[in-house]
Amino acid sequence: CAAEFEAYTPYYYSTYEEGESEATVSDKPKVMILGGGPNRIGQGIEFDYCCCHASFSLRNEGYETIMVNSNPETVSTDYDTSDRLYFEPLTKEDVLNIIETEYPNGIIIQFGGQTPLKLAVPLENYLGSQGESFPTKIWGTTPESIDIAEDREKFEQILDQLAISQPPNGIARSYEGALAVANRIQYPVVVRPSYVLGGRAMEIVYSDEELERYMTFAVQVEPEHPILIDKFLENAVEVDVDAIADKEGTVVIAGIMEHIEQAGIHSGDSACSIPYTSLTDDVLKLIRTSTVQLAKSLNVVGLMNIQYAVQGDKVYILEANPRASRTIPYVSKATGVPFAKMASLTMSGKTLKEIGLTEEPKRQHVAVKEAVLPFKKFPGTDTILGPEMRSTGEVMGIDADFGRAFAKAELAAGEVLPLSGTVFVSTNDRDKPYVMPVVKDFAKLGFKIIATEGTLAALRKEGIKADLILKLHQGRPNVLDAIKNKQIHLIINTPSGQDAREDGILIRRTCLAYKIPLVTTIAGARATVSAIRSLQSQPLDVKAIQEYAMT
Repeated sequence: CAAEFEAYTPYYYSTYEEGESEATVSDKPKVMILGGGPNRIGQGIEFDYCCCHASFSLRNEGYETIMVNSNPETVSTDYDTSDRLYFEPLTKEDVLNIIETEYPNGIIIQFGGQTPLKLAVPLENYLGSQGESFPTKIWGTTPESIDIAEDREKFEQILDQLAISQPPNGIARSYEGALAVANRIQYPVVVRPSYVLGGRAMEIVYSDEELERYMTFAVQVEPEHPILIDKFLENAVEVDVDAIADKEGTVVIAGIMEHIEQAGIHSGDSACSIPYTSLTDDVLKLIRTSTVQLAKSLNVVGLMNIQYAVQGDKVYILEANPRASRTIPYVSKATGVPFAKMASLTMSGKTLKEIGLTEEPKRQHVAVKEAVLPFKKFPGTDTILGPEMRSTGEVMGIDADFGRAFAKAELAAGEVLPLSGTVFVSTNDRDKPYVMPVVKDFAKLGFKIIATEGTLAALRKEGIKADLILKLHQGRPNVLDAIKNKQIHLIINTPSGQDAREDGILIRRTCLAYKIPLVTTIAGARATVSAIRSLQSQPLDVKAIQEYAMT
């Protein structure tokens, strides 16, 4: 870069001009790692972490590492991460040109997120057409297994064979087809296109009118990429599981993460905890058994991520991705086990026993991951979270108990939690029964409670002392005035119906402008009161992450 220092990694760019190629190709064993391409919401540096660790571990094993990525903002494109860097788009044509130049022994496609995963089948078709003697193979989980996990109809057949439950669902290639599925499984439903990352264009739909709008305007429906429609599981706990498998079919669970926000909030936007905080032994046993069964059935080699929803004692699988997920850096740091490095070794042919990983890591501390949301940079946006991912980063807090770990995560994400003051509560009718225990906890911690008319009546019915504050249309001074005058120190506001939506948006935007902590889910409010309780009891202390990894 501007000749400031010696670059150990040659950077290559392609051109269609005739002439001599400057690529210097050796006869050493080589592996090509496909990166994630440009950063965007849903596809960020979490995947770049995996690509870098794969390069480091395979270089130690004697392979030349070839990185293919077109993102100058990442570590994978640094001058010393790989032996050679091809600064190229992640397209079939460009990748094939590099294969025909380098002839690598292996290609790793499961570390760069959805972008290289879409190339799995086209690359496999090309490599298969070159004959058995062609030296290049795709390492890890086969493209056929990747396609099964991505294809709703094929994936359902596997789940039926294994007797693993999933929410009632269907697929549609037109509005009429979507309407038939929605009427069969009943609203609310989650609708999304297939083959996307980051929950892009995903919505929770509550009526025929909303479904028609979605199918007409929100997405372009194509026969090859149908719309997936699932029953929305209200008040379910979402669980993320990362696992690693080798060529012999040995499967080890890397981490079981319990989401703090309920199912329906995109996993990339939801805070989550290792270890789990509320799952029963029976639920955990079923999750572990289903994960191992599915990894073996899909012949996974390398990493796999599965998302479950737990409703009472019932466990439903939401989706399975036979690739590295965005949670791998978090799980690795929380447990002290470098799973991306280990996965790259299993893809090169080593077994989990050979690399010393035979059981799920257990630690004494709690690690909480929190999403970093960009709302402060976009003052006009609504801060309500939903099934479409909106976060642009993540942070982690570690401590001996959940409350302190969550407090650290919030602090790292830029949220300063108040230790005293006034809490404003306004929830929809559906959430009122669930918010009562949380408000009682805030009152016990010495907070003053204020609420709008409907929520106030529900609070007083439960014997909770609270004061009235006016809604925006009821006169002055109202809740907006109180926020601007800094008379409110924390807000719990869950989205209401159409009538109150405009008021809610205005409150949330003002909150953002005046830097008042805002919680928009009941589960988030529970975690927040737990963190404040811990902060009131004793100040936070700091330890090096390596100290936690040893416990």
